[in-house]
Amino acid sequence: MGGMVFFLLNWHVFQPIQLINPVLCMSGAIRFKLSFMMFLEFFIWGAWFVTLGTFLGKNLSATGAEMSNIFGTQSWGAIIAPFIVGLIADRYFNAERILGVLHLVGAGLMYMMYKSGTAGEFFPYVLGYMILFMPTLALVNSISFRQLSDPEKQFSGIRIWGTIGWIVAGLAISFFSWDSAEAIEGGMLRNTFLMASVVSVILGVYSFLLPATPPVKAGDSSQSSVSDILGLDALKLLKDRNFLIFFLSSVLICIPLAFYYQNANPFLAEIGMGNPTAKMTIGQASEVLFLLALPVFFKRFGFKNTILLAMLAWALRYLLFAYGNAGDLSFMLLLGIALHGICYDFFFVAGQIYTDAKAGEKYKSAAQGLISLATYGVGMLIGFWAAGLISDSYVALKETDISMFWQKVWIIPAGIAFAVMLLFLLLFKNEKVES
Repeated sequence: MGGMVFFLLNWHVFQPIQLINPVLCMSGAIRFKLSFMMFLEFFIWGAWFVTLGTFLGKNLSATGAEMSNIFGTQSWGAIIAPFIVGLIADRYFNAERILGVLHLVGAGLMYMMYKSGTAGEFFPYVLGYMILFMPTLALVNSISFRQLSDPEKQFSGIRIWGTIGWIVAGLAISFFSWDSAEAIEGGMLRNTFLMASVVSVILGVYSFLLPATPPVKAGDSSQSSVSDILGLDALKLLKDRNFLIFFLSSVLICIPLAFYYQNANPFLAEIGMGNPTAKMTIGQASEVLFLLALPVFFKRFGFKNTILLAMLAWALRYLLFAYGNAGDLSFMLLLGIALHGICYDFFFVAGQIYTDAKAGEKYKSAAQGLISLATYGVGMLIGFWAAGLISDSYVALKETDISMFWQKVWIIPAGIAFAVMLLFLLLFKNEKVES
């Protein structure tokens, strides 16, 4: 999911003790409000984004290129989000009010997505929606951190409800059987946008009941430059050879990552996997478990080995997808989904730890912003484009042999992930990173 945890959070919240310690010095009412906010935020995202590729292909007859453009709106939203948060939310308006307005307007755009009949009609609405939604991912964290007395110990207990929201959304889609083969052909996946729209209205109204979170820079005479907001001041860190290799590897690994987001649900649905959306929530459960394991693994085996394991997991996941099936080899598909925790956490979260350590106090925020812009902006934008191009190149095969079509599609990101792993193995010099 998740996405997006790397873009949103400080690595400190993932230490295992934080999921065990009780939340201290925080009222039950605030805890509930923040937890419910997180639940709704990620329920909305999980309610439509997971099945988007299936809907576009089956119900809007979108080509691979059209799907790439639509999925790429997430990257454009990630690129624009820092401007909304850094230039507006941090300076002029309460964060909870901006959150409410963005979700209320977003609900209207989501409803128009529900009503759209073609990919061309759908595109401007999803572009507008993602430009509004991506900043809310940062806003919910900002609101939470501002209300917590000890964020390092308390935030994980709040944030976990976002993952639960995403999982519940996926289970709901399969519970209503909107992702069954018959329902997909009947256009029932369209209901996911209506469900997300309704919940967006709920969160939009609910946001105005959240604790007041005024702008942190109100009245501050020092104005952040565009380079500060986008993290461009951290470009000087690229003079460090190891950081440069890590930076390039981060961009490149987002290419196979985009294949998963764009193709996983259509793949599972088209080969006949039952309740594919519910089964994909295994990835989110895995993400939680490996977040707990990450600090231990990181400390024992070091940064380089942690990253290499993540890259290997990416290659292995796509090989499992390429050669598994919905019958006797369905366990291979489930294992591929379950690898999400290693694929995502062991690369992106470990990478955030590394970036934090390399940047130092002066460039800490700038460096995280730069990595986010490069990965979720540039890297995934390239990845979505590549995934669409490859799907279109094999489209004739899809009509005659669906299994072979998907095998050829998945082999390519497996090869990319393996090549990035070799690049990192050979060029990155092992170094000790203090977490």
